[in-house]
Amino acid sequence: MSGDGPGRRPRVVVLDYGSGNLRSAERALARVGADVTVTADLDVARGAAGLVVPGVGAYAACMAGIDAVGAAPVVRERVAAGRPVLGICVGMQVLYELGDEHGVRTVGLGVIPGEVRRLAADILPHMGWNTVAPPAGSILFAGLPADTRFYFVHSYAAKADPAAGDTVGEHGEPFAAAVERGALAATQFHPEKSGDAGAHLLANWLGSLV
Repeated sequence: MSGDGPGRRPRVVVLDYGSGNLRSAERALARVGADVTVTADLDVARGAAGLVVPGVGAYAACMAGIDAVGAAPVVRERVAAGRPVLGICVGMQVLYELGDEHGVRTVGLGVIPGEVRRLAADILPHMGWNTVAPPAGSILFAGLPADTRFYFVHSYAAKADPAAGDTVGEHGEPFAAAVERGALAATQFHPEKSGDAGAHLLANWLGSLV
């Protein structure tokens, strides 16, 4: 049980597994009305209305951190039960089955089919503000103009699956800029670094929590 009710602020956990960017995610979520806790406590993560999986740096290092705190089963359980999870940047990438960085293949959480690979682009990392193409009916991007820009910092990404409702980004090649699969959502960009547009997206996600 989340413990949330009418008039209550949704309880959100930002999973602390040693990755950076925890405090900026916490501040951004609090700004849009969440009751945020940053913790590695798996019982708290299991019971929250929403679980945020952040991530910066290397795929393998993030998976090692998740495994070190024993969080992988909790993420998988929440997704299987249809309970909200939001992945951000490498926190999105580790939701896929595999990550391939510098020839090192790392098994991910496996709740999204596919593999994360280096972008085929002349300039890497893909750093800065860029537009994305969300699907019709997107919850995350509801109310945002088509030319809205979000802040990216990455050299690796998963292939977009528009048929599954993925939001498409472009840098050298198309890639999955965001995914929405039922209660599972994720963004390759950093909403917590994307100003008012990112705050709007996080508010949309918060409003979807039940």
